[in-house]
Amino acid sequence: MNEETKVCPIIANHIKVALVGQPNVGKSMLINSVSNAHLHVGNFSGVTVDKTEVLFDYKEYHFTVVDLPGTYAFTDYTIEERVTRDYLCAEDYDIIINVVDSTNLEKNLQLTAELFTMSKKMVIALNMSDEADKEGIEINAEYMSELLNIACVKVSAAQKTGIEELIDTVVEVHEKPKVDPKLVFSEPVEEEIQKIVSYLKKHKYEAKNSYRNIAINLLKENRKTYEKLHDDPIWIELQPILIEASKHIELHHDTDDIKEAFAEEYASFNRGIVAEVVKVTKQEKEKKTITERIDSVLIHPIYGIPIFLFLMWGLFQLTFVLGAVPMEWIDGFFGWFGDAIGATITNEDIRSLVVDGLIAGVGAVVLFTPNIIILFIGIALLESTGYMSRVAFLLDGFFHKFGLHGQSFIPLVTGFGCSIPAYMSARILKNDRDRLLTLFIISFMSCGARLPVYVLFAGAFFSESIAGNVLFAIYITGAMLGLIAAKVLKMTAFKGVDEPFVMEMPKYRLPSFKLVWHTVVSKTLMYLKKAGTFIAGATILIWFLSNYPHNMELEKKYAVKIEQAQTADEKAKLTNEFASKNLQQSYLGRIGAFSEPLFRPIGLDWKMAVALETGLAAKEVIVSTLGVLYALGENVDETSYSLKDAISKNISFASAVAFIVIIMVYLPCFAASVVFTREAGGVKYFFYLLAFTSITAYTLAFLAYHITLLLGY
Repeated sequence: MNEETKVCPIIANHIKVALVGQPNVGKSMLINSVSNAHLHVGNFSGVTVDKTEVLFDYKEYHFTVVDLPGTYAFTDYTIEERVTRDYLCAEDYDIIINVVDSTNLEKNLQLTAELFTMSKKMVIALNMSDEADKEGIEINAEYMSELLNIACVKVSAAQKTGIEELIDTVVEVHEKPKVDPKLVFSEPVEEEIQKIVSYLKKHKYEAKNSYRNIAINLLKENRKTYEKLHDDPIWIELQPILIEASKHIELHHDTDDIKEAFAEEYASFNRGIVAEVVKVTKQEKEKKTITERIDSVLIHPIYGIPIFLFLMWGLFQLTFVLGAVPMEWIDGFFGWFGDAIGATITNEDIRSLVVDGLIAGVGAVVLFTPNIIILFIGIALLESTGYMSRVAFLLDGFFHKFGLHGQSFIPLVTGFGCSIPAYMSARILKNDRDRLLTLFIISFMSCGARLPVYVLFAGAFFSESIAGNVLFAIYITGAMLGLIAAKVLKMTAFKGVDEPFVMEMPKYRLPSFKLVWHTVVSKTLMYLKKAGTFIAGATILIWFLSNYPHNMELEKKYAVKIEQAQTADEKAKLTNEFASKNLQQSYLGRIGAFSEPLFRPIGLDWKMAVALETGLAAKEVIVSTLGVLYALGENVDETSYSLKDAISKNISFASAVAFIVIIMVYLPCFAASVVFTREAGGVKYFFYLLAFTSITAYTLAFLAYHITLLLGY
């Protein structure tokens, strides 16, 4: 397919399809099974929800298929549901393909029945027909098509059967005039629908939708339908009719909630359809299914959580053990590349900007790509097999005590590796409030970039025999503080009655490698696109603040001293001393001196304040900043004995405790903060996070510092 074809121009032979279905019905696998298809991945306008479009040619037609987020019903409870509803109601498309799970038809028809009121051409794809056959479930697709007046086609995305027939049916339905589906309700509801239809006919109301669909939407209290009719003169007479109709239907269903009444109506309709078209030829009720046998182990009340923790531990180990080798290669490449480019630039400032700013900044992001890929592969495999839903079931009870959802565990665990993919993986949480709360708590999970700082201070103040236990205590303490913070936020900023959340237990399935590949590639590219430019920019900013303004007098003074030095050690000492004084009079040093009074109550001097401020760009920078500030040079790391010795001599134990507490809690790096802002949905959330983490970190550091002093340390 050439580039012009990919654009899919709006011509007579162009068909735009909205792919709709409940979660776990195999929509993504279905469109991935279309041969010669080109996938375009982006975001729906204004939200972070993935938008996948599939472009392909079939016979003389150009197809654009938009894979809409899975939704259980036509509501706006979650971001995904809101995106799907808004797209179906407001966007321009030609036909709906409603994908349903053939092994769970009655539940899936809930959404199908609601789609009938969209007044759009529609085809039903009875997916997973191969699994239905194995379970002895026979669906009479032809009879179902007659009953619903909607074309129904059996397909299997996994086996790639029925795909061509489905596309042929879509073309056929697209070419024919639209017909209304047969959606039949109980006698009282049909009576009220007819009254409204008669009234609209009498007043010759002009509308694109059918009078019957308008009547159903009015009775269901559809907001958009109400808004459209509210300003019309007929509304004055129509409103009393609707009030009486609602009372009649509610009385019939013995409820005061019209939505509940229609839920019962849809359920009755769906049961009727299933009774007519579904025949179970093989029932082995006494014999457990494979899914039930696996679940008896994986979601066992005693063994379930340990098994899950082991799997996550294994994924975590693979992420950083397997990723270590390519990380060394990438690190070596960027080091070589920086040296090679730097050797061609004579101007010292430009050389420093390019090598220490641009190349080092981009390298810092690309360095984590192997970890990201491994992590995304693991999570994609857990999701596609159906195990991720079990995770929510296992952990929901424990996390609920702290105001978190069970699925929050995945992004929180991911946060121990890197906050950027952790923020991105919070998308698995469907509810806005649960997702936002989780996003705020991720910063309490110590990412890998903070580990060098912990190792440095643990080695400076504790013996090697107990330093490992200190590290473990730091990580556990951070996680516990996160849970406590979640409880506080739930009782304040996110207070309110918990909304109901549907947790589905899909059947276990072998993962689709094509789908996993697509997921990993798209998410990795999004990671590089979102994070790379920002951390590079932050590195350049830190470089500028730490190198300017130039103090020519200081430079000349130390240049003479270094030139007159007799030994290499003396020259190194003078060079480091110059770097320290030069940094002190730079913009960054001035900021540190200005902010020192704020940090003095928690035992931190201007040098430690500057280290914390540079850590806002990237936590790894803190160690090298401390090395420069204590006149040891930039080329130091957490294992440098001279730096450990300098810290143990110049920083009190109480100040070190306060410093570590701030590192544990305060704002994540610049790149992660930007990704957080994108995922949360606006700049205002960044300022909320800044205020929350800063106040919490300062308060806890103040308490830790003074309690440590009271204990005599």
